Amino acid sequence: MESIKIIKTASIHQVPKDGSRLPLMEAFYTIQGEGGNTGTAAYFIRLGGCDVGCHWCDVKESWDAELHPLTTIEEIVEMASPFPGKTVVVTGGEPLLYNLIPLTSKLQENGIRTMIETSGAYPLSGNWDWVCLSPKKFKAPDASVYPFADELKVIIFNKSDFKWAEEHAARVGEHTKLYLQPEWSKANQLMPFIVEYVKSNPKWRVSLQTHKYMDIP
Repeated sequence: MESIKIIKTASIHQVPKDGSRLPLMEAFYTIQGEGGNTGTAAYFIRLGGCDVGCHWCDVKESWDAELHPLTTIEEIVEMASPFPGKTVVVTGGEPLLYNLIPLTSKLQENGIRTMIETSGAYPLSGNWDWVCLSPKKFKAPDASVYPFADELKVIIFNKSDFKWAEEHAARVGEHTKLYLQPEWSKANQLMPFIVEYVKSNPKWRVSLQTHKYMDIP
C-alpha cells in the first residue's frame, strides 16, 4: 500500500493534550529497515512536528506540524488494523512531542504491538512493546527515557561520534541492544571505521538502512 499523504494543515499548538488527535504526516505498511527489528513487517505511523533539527534528516518535511492534519486516534488505528503484520512503529518528526498513551492503548486493544523510534528529547509517553532510542547531538535525550530503551541506535556521522555513542551506552540498561548506523550520505566513507569498531567492541552491532537498498519506504 502506498503511503498516505495528507496536505491539509494543522497547528502543533492545537494538538490536544489528551492525545485524542495527532498530526499525521503519513502512514504505510512496509518492512522495518533498521535496528533490532530489521526485516520484519510493520505499519509505520509518521507524526509531524520536530524541534531537534538534524541537518542530515531525510524527512525534513516532517518538522513543521502545521503541514499535517490533526487526525483522530480512532482513524489512525482503523487504518492500521487491516494489515497482517500486527506491529506499528510510531516515528516522526519527534513523536514524543505528544501524549501517546491513548494511541498506544487503542492499538494494543486491537492486538497490535507498539514500537517507537525517538530521539528521546522529551519524556516517554505511551505503552510500548519496543523503544528505539536514537539520541541526537542537537537536543539531548531526557534522562527518563534511557531505562526504557530496548535498543540504542546511534547515527555515526563523524569519527568522533564513537565516543559520543559510548556516553549514551553507559546510560541505558544492561539488556539494551546497541547499534551503530552510518549516516546514509557518508555510509561508504564511514563503514570501514564502524566495522573495525564493532570488531574491537563486540557489545555493539551494525545497523544499516536496508530499506534504502531495497528501494522501499
